[in-house]
Amino acid sequence: MHAGDPQLTASQVLRIFHHDGLFLFLGAAFTTFGLISVGFAFLGRKFDSMLLWLGLFAILYGQRMWLDLSLFRLMIPPSLFFDHLRAAIRYLVPIPAFFYFEAAGFLPRVSGHRVAPAISLPFLCLFIGTLWFGYRHSFEQTNNVLVILTLIALIIQSITRKQVDRDYAIVRTGIVVFVVFALIDNVAGAFGYYPHKEPFAFAFFLGTLGYVAVKRSLARDQQFSDLQKELEIAQRIQTAILPSAYPQSAHFHVAARYVPMTSVAGDFYDFLIADPMQAGLLIADVSGHGVPAALIASMVKLAATSQRANAADPATLLSGMNATLCGNTQEQFVTAAYAYLDATSSTLRYSAAGHPPILLLRAGEVVELAENGLMLAAFSFATYTTAVYPLEPGDRLILYTDGILEAANIQGEEFGSNRLCALLKDSARLHAEEAVDQVISSLQAWSKSQNDDLTVLICDYAAQDL
Repeated sequence: MHAGDPQLTASQVLRIFHHDGLFLFLGAAFTTFGLISVGFAFLGRKFDSMLLWLGLFAILYGQRMWLDLSLFRLMIPPSLFFDHLRAAIRYLVPIPAFFYFEAAGFLPRVSGHRVAPAISLPFLCLFIGTLWFGYRHSFEQTNNVLVILTLIALIIQSITRKQVDRDYAIVRTGIVVFVVFALIDNVAGAFGYYPHKEPFAFAFFLGTLGYVAVKRSLARDQQFSDLQKELEIAQRIQTAILPSAYPQSAHFHVAARYVPMTSVAGDFYDFLIADPMQAGLLIADVSGHGVPAALIASMVKLAATSQRANAADPATLLSGMNATLCGNTQEQFVTAAYAYLDATSSTLRYSAAGHPPILLLRAGEVVELAENGLMLAAFSFATYTTAVYPLEPGDRLILYTDGILEAANIQGEEFGSNRLCALLKDSARLHAEEAVDQVISSLQAWSKSQNDDLTVLICDYAAQDL
């Protein structure tokens, strides 16, 4: 019965269409569901083999339905290959189904080995044999026996499994209904009768999957919303632990900028001393990013606050912070630099722990001041020393985290210390507030995508009232 058959009248064609309409729709629906599942399997953050096998199962099931329709046999010219394919595809459909059931936990492992490849092999042989030789009644009987046995085993495994959650129970109901109807169709098929009730059970099975998918999607959306709210709170808390603007002073003009890579970050700065004659400036960078680094940054603040009595002695202050942090940071470490400025003696005392050197801009030239010990929170035996430098009117000090130096452009070239020094020279005439803004804007123009937290602190020194 084909399109070119002159014995077919318009009413007969219409009757065939009405008879096949529902199955035509179901085949399209199953195929569409399968294509979407395959797409999500590859487009997700992590490849999902279960979605892949489910998608292939649905696609093949839908295509098999179409090939069995009288309407398609009307549309496609007589072809030996088409006849062979129509008979063979029924043996291909169970193969992705077995792999899906195995990935979903409905097939047991035998002595630790996967069973899906083993039980799929006979069906693959039947598919190839039918493509080559065409329909054989013996092939059909073999298929029915194999399907009946595997479906019975699947029902037993599904019913006897213990400790299942509600979602699993819902999906299991869909699978059991599908398996029961598939079993009825295959048992009836063994006796030459084909009730064709299985597609409706398959639709019910996909409906249970859809219900669980929507339910989990809504749950994930709610979790994401809750997480966003928690991150907003964490961001406000972290912003609160950073000091407000440095108080007005005749000797020190301090400006700081903090640009986290994510909502919360591991960079930190603080003004341990902020009075007219002294300034104690701390900057720190916790390894890693996000919430873990932010939590440790809070610990760094507490460690620094506990050492406020040693604010005039940078080495002692860092040693005390290290003793407080060691063993409490889950193997993450902290780099830090601390500068103590004294307007009475016009001196700078400086010490660091694995941190980039402080930069001194004086008379248009930039000098690196380095006095580094081991990073904080990594070695309990670490020791630190204090370097003392004279201060001159007009000196500008710059403390920063390594995100400034390591910011890379689209070619992968880092900003580096030479560009930072040149930028500081160019901004020498700018106020401290304007200078830190220029540093950040230049970094953001250089690197379109931020890969680390950015923190800059600039301090201008004046020997007398302005």
